[in-house]
Amino acid sequence: MRPMTKKNKIAAVAMSAALVAVGGGAAYAYWSTTGGGNGSAAAAAGTSPITINVTVDPGVAPGTPQAITYTATNPNTSSTPVTLAKPVVTTNKSGCLPDWFSATAPTGTTTVLGSAIATPLGGGTLTLNDDPAVNQDACKGATITVTVGSN
Repeated sequence: MRPMTKKNKIAAVAMSAALVAVGGGAAYAYWSTTGGGNGSAAAAAGTSPITINVTVDPGVAPGTPQAITYTATNPNTSSTPVTLAKPVVTTNKSGCLPDWFSATAPTGTTTVLGSAIATPLGGGTLTLNDDPAVNQDACKGATITVTVGSN
C-alpha cells in the first residue's frame, strides 16, 4: 500500500466530515418533516329491498283464524335484520270491509342472511271477526290481501 500524503489525509477528513453532515442532515430531515395529503373512496351504491312473502291458509270464514306464514328473500350479499310491522288487510270486494279482519305478525327481529331465499320470519293469524249483528256474506269469494312491511 502506498503511504497517504498530506493532501490525501485532508481529502479523507473532508470526505468523512461531509458524510457525517449529510447523514446528520438526513436524520434531522426524517424526524422533523411535515406533510399533508388527501384521499377518497367511493361509497356503496346501496342495497336492493328485501322481499317479504305472506302466505295465508285458504278457507277464511267468520270466527275461524287461518295461519299466516311470513318469509323473506334477501337479494343482497350482506345480512339484514328484519322486524315486521303491523299487517294491513285489504279486500277486492266493496261490501267486504277490511275492518272486519284482524291479522297478526311475529314480533322480534330475524337476521336474513345475504342471498337467502324464503328465510322463515315466523307465523301469525288472519281472522274474519264474526259479527252476528252484520251480514258478512259480501266476503264470500273475496280475495283478502295481507300486506306487511319491515320497521
